[in-house]
Amino acid sequence: MVKPISRISTEIDFEKNGKQVGHLAVPSSTNESAYGIVPIPITVIKNGKGPTMFMTGGVHGDEYEGPVALMKLAAKLTPAKIQGRVIILPAMNLPAVLAGQRCSPIDGLNMNRVFPGERNGSITLQIAHYVSNVLLPLTDYQFDFHSGGKTLEYIPTMIMNVSKDKKREKRTTEALKAFGLPIGLVDVKSDHGGLFEMECEERGILSTNAELGGAGRVDVQTLAWTEIGMMNLLKFFGLMDGKIVTPESQGRPAPRLMEVNDPRSNSFAPDTGLYEHFVDLGANVKAGQTIGQVHFPGNWEKKPWPVKARRAGLMVLKRPPGRVERGDVVAQIAQDWKG
Repeated sequence: MVKPISRISTEIDFEKNGKQVGHLAVPSSTNESAYGIVPIPITVIKNGKGPTMFMTGGVHGDEYEGPVALMKLAAKLTPAKIQGRVIILPAMNLPAVLAGQRCSPIDGLNMNRVFPGERNGSITLQIAHYVSNVLLPLTDYQFDFHSGGKTLEYIPTMIMNVSKDKKREKRTTEALKAFGLPIGLVDVKSDHGGLFEMECEERGILSTNAELGGAGRVDVQTLAWTEIGMMNLLKFFGLMDGKIVTPESQGRPAPRLMEVNDPRSNSFAPDTGLYEHFVDLGANVKAGQTIGQVHFPGNWEKKPWPVKARRAGLMVLKRPPGRVERGDVVAQIAQDWKG
């Protein structure tokens, strides 16, 4: 008897035409449920031959915009509207999504640091293993929708990686622009790091990930841009007919390609206290500029500690919570991509 690739099972037939809505059954044996499962929702829409687009959200459970947009897309798409196959996992790390936590409340793992996962590992590792070894081999294009979660807030941003495959890199850049968010970050990564996007890169799959705002909310404008962008991707890669809705047609600029590859891009809280921002998202700052300060309510005699930008550029990320711990990122400064 051949051992199955994964311990996770599903009634979904990935080769069947039509629309299937179901779940991935992840084995879960607990004190309360000896033979239970964690049901990860999945929708598959297929119509004949064509490419496969795999779209995911909820890798981190406190990032809400991606799951909301993907659930709306899954409800809207029908086989008649597409040519090829669309696989949607709106809440890949369902335990974390239900708990509203970045990491899984079951095993404490950050899903986006454990790829390609382990067949016989804990729940987070099993899910990552199934995605890596069952779903990615079916995939031509992968898009993962994140946000800043409860502790960070981005200008809506699409992120891509520099690749050894320059033809794929060029196509990825075109897809990033077609999605149409205000910022496009180009990352240069030195190792795998257990990241989903780097697992896709190793497998030769065109992929990007989005950072859709954050601050523990679902912003009306960001969600609207995301829904348009998802449809643009389907059109761009030929899974759907229709004209791409460009940012320019909506009265806003094309995506600005930038980078945050310099370690000096991040500014950190120098100590535990209450952080006061002096500048907001979208502000242009100078190197050495004071961008905020940390207050110390437990020590009235201690003066506020200034936080400075370590490089010039555009503030694309900030920390919304007022309370900070030493080492928390409070801002990220991007510069225009020169590559």
